[in-house]
Amino acid sequence: MAGAAVLRALRTLHPWTLAGPLGRCSAPVEFLQYPLWRNSPVRTLQLCSSLCAGHNKWSKVKHIKGPKDEARGRMFMKLGMMIRIAVKEGGSNPDLNINLAHLLLQCRNQNMPKASIEAAIKSAEKAKPASQHMFEARGPGGCLLLIEVLTDNHSRSVQEIKRLLNKNGGVLSDGARHNFSKRGVVVVPGQNISTERALELAIEAAAEDVQETEDEEEQPFLRFICDIADLRKVRASLEDVGMQISSAGLEFVPRILLSLDQDQLDAASTLIEALNDCPDVVRVWDNIHADS
Repeated sequence: MAGAAVLRALRTLHPWTLAGPLGRCSAPVEFLQYPLWRNSPVRTLQLCSSLCAGHNKWSKVKHIKGPKDEARGRMFMKLGMMIRIAVKEGGSNPDLNINLAHLLLQCRNQNMPKASIEAAIKSAEKAKPASQHMFEARGPGGCLLLIEVLTDNHSRSVQEIKRLLNKNGGVLSDGARHNFSKRGVVVVPGQNISTERALELAIEAAAEDVQETEDEEEQPFLRFICDIADLRKVRASLEDVGMQISSAGLEFVPRILLSLDQDQLDAASTLIEALNDCPDVVRVWDNIHADS
């Protein structure tokens, strides 16, 4: 009996023993059934590296890299749809199709893989017939929207566009297109370029107008607007004076801009984002002027 008492005392003083060739920790059965931390005011630490490693990294990937990759994938998908429209309208030879040539430049500037660009052109040549539509709508605060759609199921697209508009404070509205004109637009980075210099560049390039804007990361850009027939000339002129071209192509430019308050601007942004997430939507144009 005395020997048993001594053995129990030793187990209490030294509950852990090393066992097995891998050096893993093991404990007596009674210790496993009644762990020390159940009755002791101590904080337990998880020392297993396979459980802890990469936790913070995954959080960043999930909340930052994931959305960026998703947006990048959507952008490439939209560029592919735009290539499909350009090929449908003017053929697959960029030397003979100026809209496609400018679009391919935009794809390269957005770091779209060459293989993806070539695949988009080939798929455009072999794609099953699809129809192109322009929906006119009115959004929060009375802003006007043009929604360009490429679809092989017109009824499905109409129902989806109506659903998104109704859900986000918009409605189809005939006549919105009259507030837009199709123009050539050349976009260049605007860092360290004054308003006076921007106007000089517009005059030298024979552009009709120049607008200052920002991208989603608040980087400044200049938009040189011109007649469709002058797009190539304006782009070449800006390149000759050392300007880096971010994009060049045809866009619907609003004739009159509309200012919205912050609540209306937030609602309009939500609507436009929802429309852009629709697989059949190629691009959305608006006449919103965000007051600073």
